[in-house]
Amino acid sequence: MAKVAIIYYSQTGTTHLLAKAIEEGAKAAGAETRLLKVKETAPDELWGNNPVWKQHIEETSGVPEASNDDLEWADAIIFGSPTRYGLPAAQIKSFIDQTGALWAKGALTDKIGSSFTSTATLHGGQEATILALNTAFYHWGMLIVSPGYVEPSQFQSGNPYGTSFTSQNGKLDPDEIAVTAAKLQGRRVAEITARFKGA
Repeated sequence: MAKVAIIYYSQTGTTHLLAKAIEEGAKAAGAETRLLKVKETAPDELWGNNPVWKQHIEETSGVPEASNDDLEWADAIIFGSPTRYGLPAAQIKSFIDQTGALWAKGALTDKIGSSFTSTATLHGGQEATILALNTAFYHWGMLIVSPGYVEPSQFQSGNPYGTSFTSQNGKLDPDEIAVTAAKLQGRRVAEITARFKGA
C-alpha cells in the first residue's frame, strides 16, 4: 500500500478543495493518505481583516499541520499551492525551507513527488508554480509523476503538469473538470507509487 501525503497551502479554500479531491483519488487507488496544511505565516492583521481568508482558516482548523515527520512517513508527496506571481505561496516555501536535515541525510531520496495549483486569473502562472514546486523534488532526489495526458479527461483540463484551476478571483470553486483531474492525479500517484514500491 502506498503512503501518500498531500501537503498544501490555501488562502481562501480553492487549493484546499483540490487537495481533498486528490486525496479522494489516492484513497480510491488503495493508498493510505494524510491531508495536511502548512502553517499560516501571514500576520494576523492581514488575514484577520479579510473575511474569506479568516473564514477558511476557521473552517480548516481541524486539518493537521504538516511536519518533517510526515515527509519521512510518506512514500509519495503531493504539494499544492496557489500561485503568487508565478511562484508558490511563501507559506509552502517556508515549509520546504525547513527540510534541510531530511535532505542532508537522504531521507527523501527515491520517493515520488507531484504538484498542483490554483490561480485567481487565467494564465496566472499555473505551470510555472508547478515547476517551481517540483524543483524541490529534484534537489531531494525524488521521482516526479505528472498526470500527463493519460486519459481523455486530461485534454479537457489542459494541464499535463499537474491539476490546476482558475477561480476568477475567488468567485468559483473547482468545477467538475478540475475535480476529475485532481482525482486522476491522486490515483495515478498512488498507483505508480505502489508499483514502484513493489518492484
